[in-house]
Amino acid sequence: MANPASSKSLTLADVRDLLEAEVLNGNDLSIKVETIGAADLLSDVLATSKPGTLLLTGLVSAQVIRTAIITDLCGVVFVRGKRPTEDIISLARESNIPVLATKLRMFEAAGRLYKAISEIQ
Repeated sequence: MANPASSKSLTLADVRDLLEAEVLNGNDLSIKVETIGAADLLSDVLATSKPGTLLLTGLVSAQVIRTAIITDLCGVVFVRGKRPTEDIISLARESNIPVLATKLRMFEAAGRLYKAISEIQ
């Protein structure tokens, strides 16, 4: 597993390793994660996200990818074993939005990432 503390910033590769996630879209896992948000309500994402945010969500919908585009998210992680359809992955591919999936619950995923970020700072 990658040690994000050694690089002084969290990347999507670190997220993949920390969450034991599968990469469904995205070739450049060196993208830096500026901050992390966890939500299933997209209006909250629209209201609070800033560029470089990584979204943890259990909501499987094309609207998640569209929201990622509008808010300039650095990526989306689907939690609780949720799997996006091929149409959603295609939209992410066309829009260059990295997409990962983990079996972890949102709380566990957020906790692991919070711990990793705390160790970096």
